[in-house]
Amino acid sequence: MIAFVFPGQNSQKAGMGRDLAEAYPVARETFAEADDAFRTGASGEASLSSLCFEGPEDQLALTEITQPAILATSTAAYRVLTEHRIVPAFVAGHSLGEYSANVAAGTMGVRDAVALVRRRGRYMQEAVPVGTGAMAAILGSDLETVTRACLEAAEGEVVSPANVNGPGQIVIAGTVAAVKRASERAKALGAKRAIPLSVSAPFHCALMAPAAERLAPELRALDARDPRIPVVANVDAEPKRDASGAIEALVRQVSAPVQWDAVVRRLASEGVTTYVEVGPGTVLSGLIKKIQAEAHVVSFGSPADLPSVVTACST
Repeated sequence: MIAFVFPGQNSQKAGMGRDLAEAYPVARETFAEADDAFRTGASGEASLSSLCFEGPEDQLALTEITQPAILATSTAAYRVLTEHRIVPAFVAGHSLGEYSANVAAGTMGVRDAVALVRRRGRYMQEAVPVGTGAMAAILGSDLETVTRACLEAAEGEVVSPANVNGPGQIVIAGTVAAVKRASERAKALGAKRAIPLSVSAPFHCALMAPAAERLAPELRALDARDPRIPVVANVDAEPKRDASGAIEALVRQVSAPVQWDAVVRRLASEGVTTYVEVGPGTVLSGLIKKIQAEAHVVSFGSPADLPSVVTACST
């Protein structure tokens, strides 16, 4: 059984999607749709596709550009795979990637999704003043211990697990001081390392509540449809099979932790043995192999990847 998984923020790189657009008309059409949805009418603004294909990297790293850029590239890649009759039984995505998964499943259209995630990126960036939030990766510890470290280090501030990425890799988020204290406390409780992350905001924690409040009415106003393919959600690792469930999972996701370890384990329990990471990068491929060592994992982000995906999905 096959699952498609879609990457989140920090998988972007200048040049992504360009080879797909050059090789496949359906990819070019996808980027044209995304460009229309991204365009604001501002004089001199670069198109989304040109930012994907050419950068510059500093522009592509801006949250409100990163999110629609990755979604557009992932959707273009997905449509190429469907043209080759490679169809998943389940889809899932890491944070932003859950929007790409919902586009693939038909819950929302690509134009709506591109416009929505651009605003999502802006709302998340604006929820916390620059320099007041932080994230850190805690390596070599478990969720119970990291949660304990956060509780003991909070001192009235926000700090909590934000991404449960797999065995021994948990990302925490909150205020700068609380994240630093929790990092030190986690090491005192046995964690091997605590690595501060270079991020523009403390995603997936209570500090994102203002962003969730701004985004919720926009998500609920979408012309959403029941997914054609079950979407395993970040918030609870449950397959969403109706429009309301899929949308509410996205509402909750903004300020709730990404339960990626549980998502992969749920997919495995449903019978998934082959995972295709669809879009730029291979971050999720590495995480999946750590969670399910026996899984067959391939990635598709350029035409050169297609033969290995075809082989993996036909065995």
